[in-house]
Amino acid sequence: MYIIIIYSLLYSDGNRGNHNLLILLSFIIVRVIKSRRMRWAGHVVRMGEEREVYKVLVGKPEGRRSLGRPRRRWVDNIRMDLQEVGCGYIDWIGVAQERDGWWTLVSAVMNLRVP
Repeated sequence: MYIIIIYSLLYSDGNRGNHNLLILLSFIIVRVIKSRRMRWAGHVVRMGEEREVYKVLVGKPEGRRSLGRPRRRWVDNIRMDLQEVGCGYIDWIGVAQERDGWWTLVSAVMNLRVP
């Protein structure tokens, strides 16, 4: 929360000298979002398949969709995060069942340099 407040204060200033700091803060924010999304996905996978939250995480919506690009699901975001680390080929649901292995992947996503 403090990062967002600092970000908004620097952005509202209008000073071009703070541009590099704004870019750095945005990288930090993206890294935190990705790592928390991964932590939440591991928590939900360990809950079990019968839970409604698990169905939302891995389920595919039914019915007709609007024209255009398909909507991105939670599973798609997790797969993209794992591909950025270089682990897009693994069975992430199986890895998430073991906390230690999953925490290794989450820390790899946290330490990832965001372009």
